[in-house]
Amino acid sequence: MRSKKTSYQVGLYSEFLARMYLRFHGYRILKSRYVTGKNTNRAEIDIIAKHKNTIVFIEVKARKTVDAGWDAITPQQSARLRRAAETYLIQNRWNGDARFDVIIVCGHKIYWAKNAI
Repeated sequence: MRSKKTSYQVGLYSEFLARMYLRFHGYRILKSRYVTGKNTNRAEIDIIAKHKNTIVFIEVKARKTVDAGWDAITPQQSARLRRAAETYLIQNRWNGDARFDVIIVCGHKIYWAKNAI
């Protein structure tokens, strides 16, 4: 008998797949599930990675379709992600480039959009 995974478990597995995929492409994972603090109105950043001289903030969505993954990223969430990323850059005194990517996991397929948010 197979048990159904919760959405939380599916999310953790999707983030794991995304980290492995990024490592395979030469990215170094700096942080997973970065949160700036409670009650700060800031979002959790799923993955923070570095490639050459660029810090990459990655939002991971596990959905049945790519369109559903894009629909799950609201303007409000994008704004919270940007504020959380700004906090990370300030705390780490980062002066290099930075960008936002989105990785959408559909089953075992990975769709990666660079400079997406």
